Amino acid sequence: MTVQIYDIMACNVYWDFDDSLGLPREQHKFLVSFHPSETPVPDLVDRIVARGPGGYEAAFTNQMFTNANRDGWIYDPSLNYHWYMLNVPTGFLPEGTYTIEVVTKDGQVLSRSREQRDAPSRAIVDSYLADRERLAYTLTSWTTLAELGGPDAYYVYRLAKARSLREFDTQRLLWWDNIYIRRARGVEPQAGLNKGAVDLPIELTPGESYGVFVEITDGNVQSEANICVFQPHRFLVA
Repeated sequence: MTVQIYDIMACNVYWDFDDSLGLPREQHKFLVSFHPSETPVPDLVDRIVARGPGGYEAAFTNQMFTNANRDGWIYDPSLNYHWYMLNVPTGFLPEGTYTIEVVTKDGQVLSRSREQRDAPSRAIVDSYLADRERLAYTLTSWTTLAELGGPDAYYVYRLAKARSLREFDTQRLLWWDNIYIRRARGVEPQAGLNKGAVDLPIELTPGESYGVFVEITDGNVQSEANICVFQPHRFLVA
């Protein structure tokens, strides 16, 4: 079965998790997503390498991604597709051209490139830090930066059954607001833009604890994003 890249990300990350385990707030993220495949993509991939300005190079690991290793594949059963993500805790990386190369076990070589810019990172991160303590959250709503006079941004919502960050499993989300797919399908060109609430397609159990993770970014196309702000997870009871 042929492996096909859907899109890539190479963007700065402001990592604002409460349990950061000593990791720096300023990081970088590489991501490569694939079209659905009858054979699981991890069984077809030999290696994945990200390259950037000045000879920069970082390799992905062909393993399941967890909050602990921050490097590997994630499977979305709702769309039957895999993506690989690698969080690099070495600060923001310089703007320029970044390429992700995928080599399959049958020798196929695939690659995608994108231009990363610095200005959007600074604008969104500076606004987030200035207004961080004014941001409010419920299980289905949150304050956007634009509401407080900050820049336009896109918001990605994720929901899991969890009482702590340790229990929040990216591989077992109850639901997430996939703004990238809605944009790609042409259903909603501005999907996620300044969006401060969601209508859940599932029912919550009264008294149950849920984890909410709202990510702030400057693009609803993976290869156009320059910054992602990983806000703290919120654990709330329905």
